[in-house]
Amino acid sequence: MKRILFVFAAALLMAGCCGTKSDCSDKINIIFETDMGNDVDDAMAMDMLYKYLDQGKINLHAVMINKCAPAPAEYMDIMNTWYGYPDIPVGIVRDGSNDKRGLYAQHVVDMKKADGTPMFERSHGDYDKLPDAHILYRKILADLPDGSVVIPTVGFSTNLARLLDTPADEYSPLTGRELVAKKVKMLVAMAGHAHMPEYCEYNVIYDIPAAKKVLETWPTPVIISPFEVGLAIKYPGASIENDFGWAVNGHPMVESYKDYLPMPHDRPTWDLTAVLYAVEGDKWFTMSEKCDVEVTEKGQTLFTPDENGNVIYMQVDEAQADAINKHFQELLHTVPAKYAK
Repeated sequence: MKRILFVFAAALLMAGCCGTKSDCSDKINIIFETDMGNDVDDAMAMDMLYKYLDQGKINLHAVMINKCAPAPAEYMDIMNTWYGYPDIPVGIVRDGSNDKRGLYAQHVVDMKKADGTPMFERSHGDYDKLPDAHILYRKILADLPDGSVVIPTVGFSTNLARLLDTPADEYSPLTGRELVAKKVKMLVAMAGHAHMPEYCEYNVIYDIPAAKKVLETWPTPVIISPFEVGLAIKYPGASIENDFGWAVNGHPMVESYKDYLPMPHDRPTWDLTAVLYAVEGDKWFTMSEKCDVEVTEKGQTLFTPDENGNVIYMQVDEAQADAINKHFQELLHTVPAKYAK
């Protein structure tokens, strides 16, 4: 398919948004939505975001967890602390989806040094007292410039659906849907399958009603990284084994990858592709024409071309997949600023 360029897509990628009301810059305002703990690609995507922070490309205003389990919140505290960003706010979901995965997050939380002390430092505690993500969204969005926020979502849609349904409150007189329409530039979702209508993709099926509400009715442009894109780009396990020797005192993302499956294994980069588009735009991809998307009762995602549609999805050929894979490796290999000599 030929590369399709749209006025609305070009507008999405223009630089010049403000970090906060009092700190205007050309950094991209990001709120990251993740089911951290299910698949290790969430941890790898989080590594990317820290590297973009180090490079001064983004403001990361919050990480919202849409997996309902105890380990992910503490795991995020470990990650934020280890990478040197301990004050990034974290929101959690309550009464949400939990498919009983998450062993790598628990593994990292439980890791100990030889003397029995925790392997990785924490900066906070009382993780049960973290705010509901959909309320934290309202607080953060209300304080950011209009049309400036990009939300990469790489898990379940629960928090986002709840955000759309929120009423006016102390943070904003707008409803959730109105607040999103005013403040959010675009949603970049790892979800669905664009070329296999019968396929029920993981991020969709664990909260189908929420996925239906978000993917079908989100009030800003939606960019989708479908299942087949990340599947075509497999991060090499050999890199995990060979390229992080500088982290002599442990590396939480590397430990997560090693624990997720027996090594060596090459892991699809589903969530990394959504983060890549959110920060670097469409230069790595071929983009579809405008579409509508329907989420069925079974969790299938049906894409229908529509010149007035609100959705476009990403595609890659073999050469693009290879180039993206190399880019991912270069980015993840970079020593975080906290540890750079």
